[in-house]
Amino acid sequence: MTMPAERHPAGGRPSAAPSAVTTPVPATIPLRPAAARLLTGAGALLAIVSTFLAWTWTTSFPGNLTVTGYPGGLQNITLAGAALTLLYVLSGHGVRGLRWLAPAGATAPTLLLALGTFAATWYTLGAITTDLGGLVNLEPGGFLAGGATLATVLGALALPPALPYPNDAGDQGDAEGTAGAAGAAGAGGAGGAGGAAGAGGAAGAGGADGTGGTDGTRGTDGREVADGARVAGGTGATASTGVTVAKDNADNKAATHHRKPPAPANPWHRFRHTLTPGRTPAPTPLPAWAEILLIAAAFALGLALFTYGIEAEYGELFVGYLLLAGAGLAALGRSGLTTRLSTLTARHRTITLTAAFVAAAAFPLTLTSDTYTNLATSILIFATVALGLNVVVGLAGLLDLGYVAFLGVGAYTAALVSGSPESAAGVHFPFWAAVLTGIGTSLVFGVLIGAPTLRLRGDYLAIVTLGFGEIFRITMLNLNGKTGPDVTNGAMGIPNIPDLAIGGFDFGDTHDLLGTPIGRFGNYYLLMLLATIAVVLVFRRAAASRIGRAWIAIREDETAATAMGINAFRLKLLAFALGAALAGLAGTVQAHVITTATPDQYQFAGTVPPNSAFLLAAVILGGMGTITGPLVGAALLYLIPNKMDFMQDYQLLLFGVALILLMRFRPEGLVADRRKQLEFHDDAAPDTATLTRAEA
Repeated sequence: MTMPAERHPAGGRPSAAPSAVTTPVPATIPLRPAAARLLTGAGALLAIVSTFLAWTWTTSFPGNLTVTGYPGGLQNITLAGAALTLLYVLSGHGVRGLRWLAPAGATAPTLLLALGTFAATWYTLGAITTDLGGLVNLEPGGFLAGGATLATVLGALALPPALPYPNDAGDQGDAEGTAGAAGAAGAGGAGGAGGAAGAGGAAGAGGADGTGGTDGTRGTDGREVADGARVAGGTGATASTGVTVAKDNADNKAATHHRKPPAPANPWHRFRHTLTPGRTPAPTPLPAWAEILLIAAAFALGLALFTYGIEAEYGELFVGYLLLAGAGLAALGRSGLTTRLSTLTARHRTITLTAAFVAAAAFPLTLTSDTYTNLATSILIFATVALGLNVVVGLAGLLDLGYVAFLGVGAYTAALVSGSPESAAGVHFPFWAAVLTGIGTSLVFGVLIGAPTLRLRGDYLAIVTLGFGEIFRITMLNLNGKTGPDVTNGAMGIPNIPDLAIGGFDFGDTHDLLGTPIGRFGNYYLLMLLATIAVVLVFRRAAASRIGRAWIAIREDETAATAMGINAFRLKLLAFALGAALAGLAGTVQAHVITTATPDQYQFAGTVPPNSAFLLAAVILGGMGTITGPLVGAALLYLIPNKMDFMQDYQLLLFGVALILLMRFRPEGLVADRRKQLEFHDDAAPDTATLTRAEA
């Protein structure tokens, strides 16, 4: 049964498309919904119980999984995942007080959380078996955890999807449109203002001149029916011809659409459809203070989760955390909670930025070791450089494979002018002068390299920039007093770079912040946080300016942009210079953090970031042209090699596999704007992915 077309208040086109005929989609595993919900909930509950039992008999495996009655190590990952899965099962059952967890439907988040818990648990059991030498090292609690998480996944796969499968109702609409054609033709021939009524045909006020509005639930077919009617209405004498044309068009389209696409029979298609969320309804209005509290709670939760991940003491725990965190973030997105949070942050933009800054500034206070603070500082440096590269690659569309050289230019400049006893310059600039010198030198190098090369495009530009990166590294090696002037001390680099001192504040000393001691790396973290905020502001203002829009035009089609009057070469050179300057800023701080500058730190590719390959991957992985994307990509690409040192021999292989999977399933990146989502996904819902004026 088709729904009648809704008329616009002005009498023209419908205000919204009517509901299509839908067919309930069978779940991936055929099972009654009540039984599937019971199996999922029971499996999650048993998984929770298993975390309070011993999983192995020996403490040789890290995390001490031998204690009964107290979860430890990777058991906490399973406990958290199973508890969240159970909450979403109850939310899908309609339990009061939990419905807010899944405004877009509970099936997709339940399945994702079940899969994440299953992956983390079975990874743990596999690691125990591999490290300790066989299944004999597993205790009954481990077997219970494996079986319970498997049952949870099977039950979640049998849950009914939140979104039904739309059938093509064109045949019904076209049949009704055929009947409506006669009305349209008759009204046109008589010169009246009669409209054609048909759910799939024309619904409007078609006049004798054929200028009246015609539309319906099947816009294409309705227009063809109305076109036949207007043929008849042109003279009024050939109405029968118009009716014939209209009927022929409608019959042809009805025959074409008579074959309804069935509900997906392929299990893989049914699985993918199960992960499709429903439509997120409008939230209940809340007081402003409540919305602000929700934003603050979201940032506090994010800070706690990131702190837990960065403080993971061994690689196995970090892998389990990564598996569950990835599934959990995907579940939040499918549940509709991130959509509602995005609405709140857009409504309270100033509060959101303040909360983000406070959470980032409080991060050193939550860490238990200066080692983790050093890791966080390195991530910020890497993320800042990735944001600079995002100007070149993400906005202007210039493939730069030697970008890490600009980071090296800033670091070597700071090393030469900051008073190092090994420096050939023999000068000691204050901090502000050293920063300006590093930025200026990188800017000059960006202009000198960009001016003769930016007339190239595509692969040729990439080859030239790759050559520049290698030339810089080899030059720093040769300026050793033997094969060239004694400037950089060759492979030994410039060591013993002193700590910064700003107005009597020595970054090398320990200081108290709100009663909490902040060590050397904590001081540099806060300084680098300010630098990152400055880079974010520069990127945001540049992207929203006329220059930023011109960069995007060049990225999309340089020939068309040039034809529209854009000076492509000048703007590309500006993007190259700005990106180089931002990298120089990060390099200036990096030189003081690690107290040395050596050529091997600035390579094209390697197992330890930052290098050009990892920087480019951070931008692509996170999402080109966005602010949050490179920050997320840089954090992941720096944390993963650092925490997964036990898989160091396979890091590049795993890195390549991850990029291939990303390009296949999410080519727009982990954090993509709506414009990219529409570009790469044709099935994006238009009402939830409407472009703003700036994004267009």
